Amino acid sequence: MTEATAIVRELPLLAQPAVEACCAPLQAAALTEAEAAELARRFAALSDPVRLRLLNLLATHPDGAVCACDLVEPVGKSQPTVSHHLRILREAGLVISEKRGTNVWYAAVPAALASLRDALAPRP
Repeated sequence: MTEATAIVRELPLLAQPAVEACCAPLQAAALTEAEAAELARRFAALSDPVRLRLLNLLATHPDGAVCACDLVEPVGKSQPTVSHHLRILREAGLVISEKRGTNVWYAAVPAALASLRDALAPRP
């Protein structure tokens, strides 16, 4: 067969069903770039099991604030390691610290915890 005598075949037209939306439209506004960056920083800080446990201890402590020295035994890590992890949580805005004499006390930041919870909450 030469180029001039090539047979051209056309595909038959198939009946197309009516187009229907497969999903409901999004109701919630998407995160802004700044909001997503802040949440990513916070979630990244929680990617370590020790930091997650430390935040849990702080967030659930009845007094609201805990001395760093009292967090060593519950997580089974050395004081320098605990301080390192607390610094990362503080830099992520998940905890605040206050120096009292020679000790540093830490407390969870409720608004930061709420932002994490809200980011994952289903929308009506």
